[in-house]
Amino acid sequence: MFRNKSLVLPVLALGLSVAAVPLMAQDEAPQNWHHLDASKDKIRGVSSSRAYDELLKSRKSSTVVVAVIDSGIDIQHPDLKNVIWVNKGEIPGNGIDDDDNGYVDDINGWNFIGGADGTHVDQDTYELTREYARLKSSYDEKSEDDIPADKKEEFAYYQKLKNKFNNKVRGMRQNKSGFDQIANMYNDASSVITKHLGKEEFTPEELQDIQTEDDAVNTAISQINYILMMGITAEDLKEAEEYFDTALNYGYNLEFDPRHIVGDNYADGNERIYGNNDVIGPDATHGTHVAGIIAAERKNGIGMDGIADNVQIMVLRAVPNGDERDKDIANAIRYAADNGAHIINMSFGKEFSPQKQLVDDAVAYASQKGVLFIHAAGNDAKDVDTEDNFPNRYYLNGQTAEQWIEVGASSWGDESNFVAGFSNYGQKEVDVFAPGVDIYATVPGNEYKNLSGTSMAAPVVAGIAAVLKSYYPDLNAAQLKQIIKESSVKQYKETKVNKPGGGDVVFGKLSNTGGLANLYDALKMAEAMSKKDNKKKK
Repeated sequence: MFRNKSLVLPVLALGLSVAAVPLMAQDEAPQNWHHLDASKDKIRGVSSSRAYDELLKSRKSSTVVVAVIDSGIDIQHPDLKNVIWVNKGEIPGNGIDDDDNGYVDDINGWNFIGGADGTHVDQDTYELTREYARLKSSYDEKSEDDIPADKKEEFAYYQKLKNKFNNKVRGMRQNKSGFDQIANMYNDASSVITKHLGKEEFTPEELQDIQTEDDAVNTAISQINYILMMGITAEDLKEAEEYFDTALNYGYNLEFDPRHIVGDNYADGNERIYGNNDVIGPDATHGTHVAGIIAAERKNGIGMDGIADNVQIMVLRAVPNGDERDKDIANAIRYAADNGAHIINMSFGKEFSPQKQLVDDAVAYASQKGVLFIHAAGNDAKDVDTEDNFPNRYYLNGQTAEQWIEVGASSWGDESNFVAGFSNYGQKEVDVFAPGVDIYATVPGNEYKNLSGTSMAAPVVAGIAAVLKSYYPDLNAAQLKQIIKESSVKQYKETKVNKPGGGDVVFGKLSNTGGLANLYDALKMAEAMSKKDNKKKK
């Protein structure tokens, strides 16, 4: 999943190999940059502010339901509480399944990784770890000669898992060791400056104002300046330490398995009814941020504005701090489809999908009900045309989920910082790019924060889709996808930009449209399509 990876910022600045962690911006981004317009504001946002000012004034809209499958959402956040979906078929708190959908008191959605006793899965392993652990006891210490013919394929899969797991753990430990050196340098230098100034906290300006002949202090100043020049702050150091510790203690821990908390029969892929109705969970930072990008209440005078102005967010908690499980994602998709969601935002992903058929069946089911899927391409700076990334639009039976948009992340800088350095890409697999660096949005505790990731780019596109559906309710999912892709700004298609992971590339080679999603142009295309359809009806 992408949760940790969008919260930890500094690792690439150190030259380490954790390509899933976003680069720091070179300068401070305008707080609302993703809403801005290239021609009017000289910032390559999605032109949503311009769209509302010029195209949507005095226009009527209908309410659109967007399901957010994520880590949970702070439904009491002042910028979100009025846009949270409410299940009108349920009577709150009576302990009865009033609407007879199998879920008791599912007022705002459902938590598929909660226990019946109100507990939660917070940390979980990566799917690589789970798959390796599943097969380890059967194949550990065995050679090719020991394996019967009907198990050869599974044994080859096991060997792939084993090699990848060991390489991942080895790399994580090496990166942590290198990062610890930087952290220790910072902490030691800070202690010297703290002692010199006589106070615990100091600003970069105060650091530069120090005039002394004390060699220890001057060395400490140089060390901190070196770290600050790489774009690393004390907060970044703390978050990165948590990232590495979490990955090693939970994500790659073969002995860790929190599934007992949920209490389901995990082997039963057809089981639908489990979990609880607490849609906030223990850490709703990621989901709250995603929801804010889509739907934070516009023009209420506080915080920030979402892309969409007449939307309800259905909360589906299915993504832990670790890799999501296919069974939970499949059930969350089915819940969304059965309860009226028009759009599903999926800001998560992983490299293995052992129960992919469950997800395929759920995607097909929701597609038949007219749902549009918006999926984040991922934060590993890899080409998803050639490397696995799940979930995806391709069914195991060879067919394709057509109502699916895959989103990469753009940045607000010049060509050398045009594409997010962490973003996955693919000339075949990725459909459009959208703002995903330093996006200011809601987080729990009535607060706001800049976060980066394709996790942020996907809800920008989900918000665009919601606006289109809201003002042109007759548009179906296929038309929404067509409009978003065809209206994406293509003027940068031949522009040479930074390539995620290093080097440069023509922007058009990073997606199948070579375009940046744009609400203003999408609305103009929707209007033209609407007029054309009306003429046909006459």
